[in-house]
Amino acid sequence: MTDYAKAREVAEQAREREWTRPSFGKQLFLGDLRLDLVHPVPRPGEEETARGDDFLRALRRFLEDKVDPAAIERESVIPPDVVTGLADLGAFGMKIEPEYGGLGLSHLYYTRALMLVGSYSPAIATLLSAHQSIGVPQPLRLFGTEAQKRAFLPRCARGEISAFLLTEPDVGSDPARLATTAVRDGDHYVLDGVKLWTTNGTVADLLVVMARTGERISAFVVEANTPGITVERRNAFMGLRGIENGLTRFEHVRVPAENLIGREGQGLKIALTTLNTGRLSLPAVCAGTAKWAARIAREWCGTRVQWGRRIGEHEAVAGKIAFIACSAYALEALVDLSSRLADDERNDIRIEAALAKLWASEMAWRVADELVQIRGGRGFETAESLAARGERGVPAEQMLRDLRINRIFEGSTEIMHLLIAREAVDAHLAAAGELVDPTADLRAKAAAARRAGGFYARWLPTLVTGPGSRPGTFAEFEPLAHQLRYVERASRKLARSTFYGMSRWQGRLEHRQRFLGRLVDIGAELFAMTAVCLRARQDAARLGRRPYELADGFCRQARQRVEALFHDLWSNCDDIDARIAGRVLDWRYAFLEEGVLDPSIDGPWIASSAASTASDPRGARARARR
Repeated sequence: MTDYAKAREVAEQAREREWTRPSFGKQLFLGDLRLDLVHPVPRPGEEETARGDDFLRALRRFLEDKVDPAAIERESVIPPDVVTGLADLGAFGMKIEPEYGGLGLSHLYYTRALMLVGSYSPAIATLLSAHQSIGVPQPLRLFGTEAQKRAFLPRCARGEISAFLLTEPDVGSDPARLATTAVRDGDHYVLDGVKLWTTNGTVADLLVVMARTGERISAFVVEANTPGITVERRNAFMGLRGIENGLTRFEHVRVPAENLIGREGQGLKIALTTLNTGRLSLPAVCAGTAKWAARIAREWCGTRVQWGRRIGEHEAVAGKIAFIACSAYALEALVDLSSRLADDERNDIRIEAALAKLWASEMAWRVADELVQIRGGRGFETAESLAARGERGVPAEQMLRDLRINRIFEGSTEIMHLLIAREAVDAHLAAAGELVDPTADLRAKAAAARRAGGFYARWLPTLVTGPGSRPGTFAEFEPLAHQLRYVERASRKLARSTFYGMSRWQGRLEHRQRFLGRLVDIGAELFAMTAVCLRARQDAARLGRRPYELADGFCRQARQRVEALFHDLWSNCDDIDARIAGRVLDWRYAFLEEGVLDPSIDGPWIASSAASTASDPRGARARARR
């Protein structure tokens, strides 16, 4: 088996293969706008709302009174008293059930809390989300035994920090290359290996570690102070300067067998299932930052005067303000809807959560970039430099730097495109997968041909017409009805485009990554349009016509992006670009590199796994946090 085939098999084994609950996102890619799955939007109960609102008020007071975000940026550390204060508030146990010492908040209020924190200090938001969304609490809540929950969840709720360790120096999105091992030795496992980019790793008390047990990957809860564990360094980044992220080495680390989460070989499945809802933390932070950007754009562009007019009145800037405002409203709507669906638990939201992460991380980056542009030279200047010369210290450049990692965290945009595309074409592969599988024999292909014939005979006629082609449909959405009709029509066009792509490239479709990426981006825009229409209808009862105006503006912007993506599906430079890239890798164009110098610090592209002489950075600072 080739390395590619092995990697593909590992990824496929980790997927949730069954669809036991309906999925709005899955149906959207099949050309079926199942508005009934998201409308009316699920609402939290009165008690849940009261508890959530009380916590948000307390959290806001704490941030305003006790947190200095400029100091965190300047010192590149979150002060111990801030961590202690957050623990006292219960912020480390927001989603942990009360019986284990947590607050038991819903996903809706968890993401609202992260939106609030993320608008003020993205580093603190990362600390909290890495601890709860991918650290020890979430996988134990989903897969842990009762004994494990009682042993570890109360500690997490009290503020003992957790971290998630999957990535290795030579392992990013390809878990088949995972080198860390866990070998059974009596009533223990012995772990050996190196983990990279362990967020919270330099201050963590508890770790979730992915390690290879034989040919499969398993997950373990590991005490961070276990002998044999060394945090070799704290990494530094262009943004999120207050996060505690390190390189962690395991040398003959003995972990009790009862700390295995789930069963041997379930590690990747646990990780992916955890991320089904855990991914919602990043869109929440993105939404918070975008809402902050909308405020800064309004205040600055209404104050700054050039050529006799407020700069917001110049059309070139007005377009940017409109983009920021409409995108901020849509980002919040998308997070709100996805969180409510996660709480409702009637739908499978693996596609919706992934779409939210993908779309929010890309759009928030654009929003922050436009804010920097609107601010001009002040956008490029640091907040402390602005304040030092007597102006308002707006951290626009910091927010741009801090947001950049979200396009990489928890699955890069490119990997998210592939993951979502795999789920989007699942129905096609279930019906006709063996037709395009080069390893399938003739009998399997014949059976697949029969299945495919039945599936497409039923499915293809549904793509010809639908509710979006009938005037008056979705009338309850008033001025946004035509936007939902567009979503329905575009959904059917998206499904037809997927079918045409499969017909054209068959088994080679999985290698047409840019084509698949555009399909996914169309689906993400349609999901966002749906979310914003639902949110505007809900908000109109309280705010009148204003939400409809923002939602309509967003939908018009999104439709332009969708139409461009549809065009680029079939008219593009993909093949030419691939040939040029291949020639670049073959040094054919090395002449273009003449006349420059490389400022890089010398060293290998991938560090050796040999032990480092670096000192462990945990020391007194980590102990002070505890």
